[in-house]
Amino acid sequence: DYRPTYDGTMFEPIVVPARLPQLLMNGTTGIAVGMATNIPPHNVQELCDALVELIAHPKQETKDLLKFIKGPDFPTGGQVLNSRAELRQIYETGQGSLRVRGEWKLEELPRGGQQIVATSIPYAVNKSSLVAKFGDLVRERKLTPLVDVRDESTKDVRIVLELKRDADPDLVMAYLYKHTSLETSFNVNMTCLVPSQNPQVGTPQRLGLKEILRYFLDFRFQVVTRRFQFDLQEVQKRLHILEGFEKVYDALDEMIKIIRKSDGKEDAAAKLMKRFELDEIQTDAILDMRLYKLARLEILVVQKEAKEKRAEQKELKALLASDKARWGVVRDEIKEIAAQYKDERRTRIGGGREEVEYTEEAFIADEDAHVVITRDGWVKRVREMKDPSSTRLREGDEVLAVLAGSLKSSLILFSNFGTAYVTRFNDVPASTGYGDPVQKLFKFDDQERVVGGLSLDPRQPRPEKLVGVSKRGYGLRFPLAPHTELSTRAGRRYARPGKDDELIGVAAAEDRDLLAVVTQSSHALICKVKEVNELAGPGRGVTVIKVPAADQVIAFLCTTDKAQSIELESSKGKKVSLGVKTYELAARGGKGREMVKKDKVKVVQRQIAFVPLPEPKGEK
Repeated sequence: DYRPTYDGTMFEPIVVPARLPQLLMNGTTGIAVGMATNIPPHNVQELCDALVELIAHPKQETKDLLKFIKGPDFPTGGQVLNSRAELRQIYETGQGSLRVRGEWKLEELPRGGQQIVATSIPYAVNKSSLVAKFGDLVRERKLTPLVDVRDESTKDVRIVLELKRDADPDLVMAYLYKHTSLETSFNVNMTCLVPSQNPQVGTPQRLGLKEILRYFLDFRFQVVTRRFQFDLQEVQKRLHILEGFEKVYDALDEMIKIIRKSDGKEDAAAKLMKRFELDEIQTDAILDMRLYKLARLEILVVQKEAKEKRAEQKELKALLASDKARWGVVRDEIKEIAAQYKDERRTRIGGGREEVEYTEEAFIADEDAHVVITRDGWVKRVREMKDPSSTRLREGDEVLAVLAGSLKSSLILFSNFGTAYVTRFNDVPASTGYGDPVQKLFKFDDQERVVGGLSLDPRQPRPEKLVGVSKRGYGLRFPLAPHTELSTRAGRRYARPGKDDELIGVAAAEDRDLLAVVTQSSHALICKVKEVNELAGPGRGVTVIKVPAADQVIAFLCTTDKAQSIELESSKGKKVSLGVKTYELAARGGKGREMVKKDKVKVVQRQIAFVPLPEPKGEK
């Protein structure tokens, strides 16, 4: 059957008469409006065995067919980790997720070392990108037992991972499976176009394994039937002409005499049709026949061909009269192509090594580092830090905080939108330059930025409570404990500032500390930090200082240290300092005292939050 092409200038087959289920054999992926399909490839021999079984026993279910089709068979090999029950569920429903991982082996080196050799990779994984990722892990020292990576692949995959002498290969592979695409998921969605009332347009439908095979067998049965019908028509056409030849061969002299006495081709045709009871097709064939065809041997050839065509006609009619016979042909053709394209399975189903449990810290070097956070949102990890003011920064940027700790320890970054982000020191990219945007580590919203940080290294002081102040004059205290575990990229809430408000900073808060706050209009207020309510969950907080609509808080200080201060400068150049002892204590919620009469101030010198470690630790 043919249909017009998209531009209507030509015709194309509606379906090519494939002899194998291409959807399952090669797999396919595609996206349309409101639907998608993603079918994994399978082994030819297994598909053919399942088709033959379904022909012999049409009532077999998917669970029975899975005795023949073990699971997907990817051209890149690998191993499918799903259990038999999970595979059965996927093939019965036509959807699910396959866990696929590359395989590996361990090779002993001549001098006593070991190396891991990856011999296959998951389907659709780019080998070059995977090797590059392995190299990044080595360069960034995130997988310390791994020394070097080499791609020695030729025709077969061979990725060599050189290990330290004391490395545990199973632990290394467990890490690689979790953190690289050496293990991936293949989301199965067996949505297919099935026949509809309109033969030119299929209907999308998600099918199970048996349904796909059943549709294919019905298609093959239809193809075989139509092929035999076409063959029968062609045999009958030829036999009809041969029968005309046979009629005139018994009276050749008379036929020649009639032709010679005729006035032309039309007259000869009419006389032949009347004399020998021929139709127009037979008569035209006789008149177009060459003279050498009248030889005795040629007559015998025609008679032999007629006999063969009658036998072929009888055989085709018998096949078309018997569904069983045609199913036998379908079966034999499937077996024939299976023998022709037989291929060994490449993907292993189940089995393999036991899952190895490990901790992330097992692969992190036991050494100290410093994380530098800038006010413009850049972050980097450096080995040593003596003078924060000497670190390399972009023009106009300044250091917000320097956090010190072991690579195995964690740190917290507090944002102006009230979200706390927790990560390991080891996960911050090392850099001798400007560093990377903090958005590379976490999922920040528009206009979100870091306003504070804290090291969770056990050698660093760890406050029980923290205090945050917003630009609209609100303050809140909250416990540190809920924010010490590693967070996702989305972080976890510690505050919920009101509309058009945001946090300007977060600091450690002891019960005896004093809180000094200053606004852009130079109004300052000093109160006990205990007066700021402690919240059990994220909230807006309470008013620390009343801030008019045209004003905003620009800095605060929480300490008992008289030496600490906020250095300010007015628009007229007057310099002032605000410490916790600058003014007398006041109750929170007031307007504060004006430091500079009818003038605005800005912060000219901020104290960098930096607590060095007691003593540096070398790499073990």
